[in-house]
Order: sequence, then C-alpha cells, then structure tokens
Amino acid sequence: MTLDEFFRIGTSVTLGSHTFEPEAIKAFARKYDPQIFHIDEEAARKSVLGGLCASGWHTAATWMKLNLETRLDAEGWDGPVPEFGPSPGFKNLKWLKPVYAGQTITFTRTALSHRPIASRPGWRLLALLCEASDSTGGKVLEFESAVLVRVG
Repeated sequence: MTLDEFFRIGTSVTLGSHTFEPEAIKAFARKYDPQIFHIDEEAARKSVLGGLCASGWHTAATWMKLNLETRLDAEGWDGPVPEFGPSPGFKNLKWLKPVYAGQTITFTRTALSHRPIASRPGWRLLALLCEASDSTGGKVLEFESAVLVRVG
C-alpha cells in the first residue's frame, strides 16, 4: 500500500452526521458566540437569518470532533502506522449557508496531497478539503486544512 492509498488521496470520506438541536445551539453560542440569532429563538426569527441557527464555529468544531473519531484504517499498511500530529492551520473557511435548529448535517474530508517537510525529517504535510452538507446536499461549511504526519 502506498502513502496515497493510506491517506485515500482524492477520496471523499464521510465522517458522520450530526443534528443541531436548539438547546445545544444556544449552549454553545452562550459560551463561544453569543450573537442574538444563536441564543434567542424569537429574536432569531426577526433577524436576517429568519430563525435560530448554529454558530459557524459550532459547525466547524463538530467537523473536528467527527474527524478525530474517524481514523484512517491501517489494514494493508506495511510498516509503522503513520502518526498524526498537530495542524499548522487552515485557510479559506466559508460558512456557505446557515445551519438551522433541527437540521442534520453530514461532514466529510478529502485528502488532497502530501509532501515531505524539509525542516522535520520523517514528517509530511497532509492537505485536506473539509466540508459539511445539509440533507439536500447543499454545502454549509468548507475549509482547507493541513496536518503533520510522521511516517516511517
């Protein structure tokens, strides 16, 4: 098995789905993003968004949780299993549509590429496309991420 096969380069992997319940939306928002359309249902109905919706940070944090729960399968890999390290960051974060209370969102990741890191022998930088979609297939979240991976 090659590293491309191990990382599943070019293949969209479904991480799971999550339903954003009103009370969870409000609890997250009160703690991290206390905007009126995330914490008050009546005020949210009167807002530009027209209803209670999850913070974009809530959707991004849910992607991260499901991503960490969905590990790569090492079956068929010959050698030490690659070790996932920290992420040096992300870019192009887009909250494309509001996630309203009661909606179920499906989260995916697609490994795009990997390359050696010259300053860290034995480590590679894995680039990911991270996405989330509603039940109609409409994208609600998209960003590009990277993660350090030790191989060999």
